[in-house]
Amino acid sequence: MAARTALRRALRPVRSSAFTHSEQQLRFTRPFSTTLPSRAAPNTTNAPDYAVPDPSRPTHFGFETVTEGEKRERVAGVFTSVAESYDRMNDLMSFGWHRVWKDHFVASLNPGFSPLTAGPDPRGPQHILDIAGGTGDIAFRMLRTAHELNGNTDVRVTISDINRAMLTVGKQRAESLPASHQAALSFVEANAENLTQTRPLHAYPSAVEPTTHDAHGNSEQAFFDPATATGSIPSSSVDLYTVAFGIRNFSNIPAALREAHRVLKPGGVFACLEFSKATRFPVFNALYKEWSFRAIPLIGQLVAADRDSYQYLVESIERFPSQGEFRDMIVDAGFVVAGQGYEDLTGGVAAIHKGMKPRA
Repeated sequence: MAARTALRRALRPVRSSAFTHSEQQLRFTRPFSTTLPSRAAPNTTNAPDYAVPDPSRPTHFGFETVTEGEKRERVAGVFTSVAESYDRMNDLMSFGWHRVWKDHFVASLNPGFSPLTAGPDPRGPQHILDIAGGTGDIAFRMLRTAHELNGNTDVRVTISDINRAMLTVGKQRAESLPASHQAALSFVEANAENLTQTRPLHAYPSAVEPTTHDAHGNSEQAFFDPATATGSIPSSSVDLYTVAFGIRNFSNIPAALREAHRVLKPGGVFACLEFSKATRFPVFNALYKEWSFRAIPLIGQLVAADRDSYQYLVESIERFPSQGEFRDMIVDAGFVVAGQGYEDLTGGVAAIHKGMKPRA
């Protein structure tokens, strides 16, 4: 209840039927690169301004313009509110198709067989970092595929999320997994835009957590505070970086992409599953948007008693870059992509993006 009260304070009633995409669409400050990067790793200390997090820089929260710092807090409020009902709502919103997309995403990555493994057998040690891993949907699938289907028990998965409530739900769900899967899992709180500051999960809510101070007067902060960091994810330490249905909520996507590049080993893979654009099929796209904007917030109200959060989730999908634009952002961060760089799912309602960190 406290989380929902804080959320309603955060979500100001700014949405209006007068909104037009052309009036409020935010643009990046430079054109996207369409050329392949050099094989030298980007110098993160000289990252372009737009890829350096700035709490005061304007960005978008759904159809509303806010600062990066404000978006981080308000997104935290959304996912704290929906954490318990998130998986159930995903089923209702997508008619269960999110499960098919996730299964296909994991199968396409074939965890347990790493291209970075030396020797004739590719089933060597593999470290997978699942960013915005929340309730564990992708991580649990990764471990099942690696351990049970590919027979590689030397695969470990780190689930990272900025939101403690979502991670807490994932930790609770993990208790039903086989012991070998649980042993291969770790949960860390972190901001994807700066993975040099992390800490192990402190369950939310926690009676022992010191009183904190967010903008809405909550006594306990539901999202990661870098001042409490106790560790980091080292450079060139990860074989596979995954993020599913989370990157559109980041305050600074270019910064997060560069962090993905930093933590991956040369030859490591960045893989993202995200809602996208179905504009190639105008009639289908029109029906999809009608369903999204009319039905989903209503379902959120009826099922989760939380219309505002699901209104934001629909708007965040609309504001996310097109497949081609997002591919160019991945390239701009230093990755090499194959072919067109993405795979459309269900006519473009979702898409899988992949990039490889060039080998030295």
